[in-house]
Amino acid sequence: MSTEWKLFADLAEHAGDKHITVDAAAGDTVDDALEALLADAPALEERVLDDDGELRSQINVLRNGTNVLVEAEGLETELEGGDELALFPPVSGG
Repeated sequence: MSTEWKLFADLAEHAGDKHITVDAAAGDTVDDALEALLADAPALEERVLDDDGELRSQINVLRNGTNVLVEAEGLETELEGGDELALFPPVSGG
């Protein structure tokens, strides 16, 4: 089974597409899907991860419209069939 990531703003530019399908299925974690995304789109890694290999604090990871980084499970949130994942850079406006 596969899972699709939606990428926004410059993240889509780094990846070369706004939609990337990765090999991640129900029971895998959001982190597993993120690792698969970075393996498929290595140009994203520098933009998304810091020097220690951790997710940059300003990057938002959404599962079905909810930021997993504010949920109890975080990146260890398990995927369910049909989940929609999205990756957002920092957003500002005025």
